[in-house]
Amino acid sequence: MAEDILKIFDIAPSQSGVSTGQHWLAAHGEAITSVSPVDNKEIATVKTATREDYDQVVAVAQEAFKVWRTWPAPKRGEVVRQIGEALRANKEHLGKLVSYEMGKSLQEGYGEVQEMIDICDLAVGLSRQLHGLTMHSERPGHRMYEQWHPLGITAIISAFNFPVAVWSWNSMLAWVCGNVCIWKPSEKTPVTALACQHIVAKVFAANHVPEGVCCLITGGRDAGEWMAHDKRIPLVSATGSTRMGKAVGAAVGERLGRSLLELGGNNAIIISADADLDMSLIGAVFGAVGTAGQRCTSTRRLIIHESVYDSFVAKLAKAYAQLRIGNPLDQHNHVGPLIDKAAVNAYLDSIEQIKQQGGSFVVEGGVLSGPGYESGCYVKPCIAAVENTYDIVQHETFAPILYVMKYQTLDQAIAMQNDVPQGLSSAIMTLNLREAEQFLSNAGSDCGIANVNIGTSGAEIGGAFGGEKETGGGRESGSDAWKAYMRRQTNTINYSTSLPLAQGIKFDF
Repeated sequence: MAEDILKIFDIAPSQSGVSTGQHWLAAHGEAITSVSPVDNKEIATVKTATREDYDQVVAVAQEAFKVWRTWPAPKRGEVVRQIGEALRANKEHLGKLVSYEMGKSLQEGYGEVQEMIDICDLAVGLSRQLHGLTMHSERPGHRMYEQWHPLGITAIISAFNFPVAVWSWNSMLAWVCGNVCIWKPSEKTPVTALACQHIVAKVFAANHVPEGVCCLITGGRDAGEWMAHDKRIPLVSATGSTRMGKAVGAAVGERLGRSLLELGGNNAIIISADADLDMSLIGAVFGAVGTAGQRCTSTRRLIIHESVYDSFVAKLAKAYAQLRIGNPLDQHNHVGPLIDKAAVNAYLDSIEQIKQQGGSFVVEGGVLSGPGYESGCYVKPCIAAVENTYDIVQHETFAPILYVMKYQTLDQAIAMQNDVPQGLSSAIMTLNLREAEQFLSNAGSDCGIANVNIGTSGAEIGGAFGGEKETGGGRESGSDAWKAYMRRQTNTINYSTSLPLAQGIKFDF
């Protein structure tokens, strides 16, 4: 399968991972091999960038920005529209590659490419709506207004769990705003990045887009550190762990640059006594096991009213018994593998910590073996009865481990929901209007995303995506998230015959 997909996207089994758009540069760093967690087979080997390679890319991007920013925004939007059409044409093949390289189910692979298409559509409309404001001046014969200008280079550091969608959230908006982009994908999923670069390069070449508007740097932690410390890059958008985000934020902040951080989540669903339990079951199970628990919005905790706790946990256990775990390219399977053996070890370590800290298992976990599980990356989704105060519950484990706990009052449930360091996504399942409104009030959920009667995962493009506290505070995708990629400028024009000063100040001579 890997060979067929590589041919479709013109990817060599061994090639450079450094590109300035339409051209691939020689890469002089170490080679990394992408291995599928599905079957443990090698997909391709990618040569990474050295510091010298990186500096060459940044120099090209700087020159490209001087030209790209002068293109009218609707013209830039037209290029993005064509990217969306190219993604539609390649949805099946790119979705399969995402599924095979990352390990998420094929439906989720297709869904990730659909997210890319959706953000293209949003960005095209945005290209004609980069609105500023007009303000009344206190001085006669003066006009005030504000406008938005592109920043320059946007560096994008993406994670393995959404190997292409999160890049597109950033790049499509950055491009219509007039920025150029340098993308450092996860070293665990470099081949999907190569495929995207090939797709975009063809569209850019057909539209005579300057070389350097869409750049790719493949590498490890060092490449991310170069970006974070580089004064030539005004904005660094980084998705990943809280630990990584703190390092990026500190480095960028030290040079007074901007960072857009999308970090860890520890997301909870409150199951009210007034919930539709069948609906709640669907949201909870998909949220917990979708992408094998490797979404930043995955449901980690269920806070269940004591009156429905036993019946709902029994429903959960029955649903988990029906889960099909296996090759994600088989659409009959619900759960695919974890990304690699390190993720499996983290999963096993968390299970051990749950036991040590006093938790008990409603549904036991474990690593699967035998035919179809040869990669060693397939694990059983498990459910543990715990207290919210356990140290392990306060941390995010990127695996299908679901914690269940009881509550008595809604105030108590909301306090439990908020009593973790992270603040990305949250939800309440209830048919009680008062409970729903309290959850959404300023005394309710402290997360960037708060839902009623849907789960914690599956955000739509139209809304701003991001979270608070140790989730980083960044916002991507819809609403007015585009402003993160631009600088605001206030303008005052004097069309009178005198020069009055503001605040009535006199300065005569």
